[in-house]
Amino acid sequence: MNIAALWALITKDARLYFANRLFALVTVLGLVAYIAIYFLLPATVDETLRLGMVIPELPPALAEALTDDAVQIERFTDATALRAAVASGEVTVGIAFPADLFDQLRQGSRPTVELFLAPEVPPDFVSVYEAAARELSFNLVGQELPVVISEEILGPDMAGAQIAPRQRMLPLFAVLVLMVECLGLASLIAAEVEQGTIRALLVTPLSLRGLFVAKTLFGSLFAFVQAVLLLAVTGGLVREPLLNLTALFIGSVLMTGTAFLIASLGRDLMSVMGWGMLALLIMALPTFTVLLPGLAADWVQFIPTHYLVDTIYRSLNFGAGWSEVGGNLLPLTASALLFLALGMAILQRRFV
Repeated sequence: MNIAALWALITKDARLYFANRLFALVTVLGLVAYIAIYFLLPATVDETLRLGMVIPELPPALAEALTDDAVQIERFTDATALRAAVASGEVTVGIAFPADLFDQLRQGSRPTVELFLAPEVPPDFVSVYEAAARELSFNLVGQELPVVISEEILGPDMAGAQIAPRQRMLPLFAVLVLMVECLGLASLIAAEVEQGTIRALLVTPLSLRGLFVAKTLFGSLFAFVQAVLLLAVTGGLVREPLLNLTALFIGSVLMTGTAFLIASLGRDLMSVMGWGMLALLIMALPTFTVLLPGLAADWVQFIPTHYLVDTIYRSLNFGAGWSEVGGNLLPLTASALLFLALGMAILQRRFV
C-alpha cells in the first residue's frame, strides 16, 4: 500500500470524525475543559493541622508544637465554643478536657475527654486522634507513656511535599482524552460498517491490512497529539519528556485497539456508546487509586491503563525515570498489541 493511499484514508477518517458534531464538540470542548479545570484546581496542599483545645494548661510538649508551622493550636474557653468552631470549619480537630480535670484526678475518678472531628477527617484518623488525646492526658498529669517511639519513614518523605489536587487529576485527564478519541474511532468504524463504506472500500485494490493500518495510524496519532497538547500546556512534559511521550504513544495505541474491540461488539452508534462507557469506566479505575490511595488494590494492576497512569503520575510528581517506571512500558505495550490484534481479528470476521 503506497503512502498516498494511506494518507487519503487518514484524511477521509479525519473529515468523517469531525463531520460528527457530537464528537467534534466533545473533542474540542473536552480538551479545553480539562486544561481549564487543571488550572482552577489548587496548586498546593495545605498541610496545616488546625487543632482546637479546651485545656487547663498546656504541657511542655504541646507548647513546643505551637512553634511548628504545621500545627496551629487555638484554645477555647469551653466545649460548647470548641464544638461550634469544629462545626463551622474553623478548626479540624477539637479536644476538650474538663475544667476540673485535676480535681477529678485527685478524687480518683475518670475524667471524660471530648473529641470533636470535622466531617472531612478520614475514619482511619479517628483512632489516631483518640491516641493523641490519651497521650495528652498523661502529659497533663505529669506522666509519660512508658514507651520509646522509633520513627522510620519508608519511601519518600512527603512532609511538606504533598501532591496538589491538580497533579493528582492530570493522569485522569490524560486517560479521558485518550478514551474520548477511542469512543470517536469506535463510532466511526461502526458507522462505516453499518453504511457499507468499508465493504465498498474493500472492493477497490485496498487491502484489509491497509485499511487497518490507516485506522490505527489515525486513531493513535489523533489521540496522541491531544494528550501531548494537554501535558504540554499543563507542564507535564517538564520532567522526563521522552518517558511520558513514549507512555502516551503506547497508551494511544492501546486505546485504538480498545476502539477496534468496541466497534466489533457494537452494531450501531447506541451499542457502541454503551460498550464504550463501560470500557471508559474500567479504564479510568486506576486513576481513582491515585486520587484516593486508600482504594488501591492489587487487582487494579490487571487493567492496562494502570501502567500508563502509574508512569505519568510518578514521573511528574516524584521525578521517577526510566529505571523506576520504565518497566511499566512492557505490560503496557503487550496489552496494546494484544487489544489491537484481537480487535483486528474480530473486525476481520465481520468484513470477510
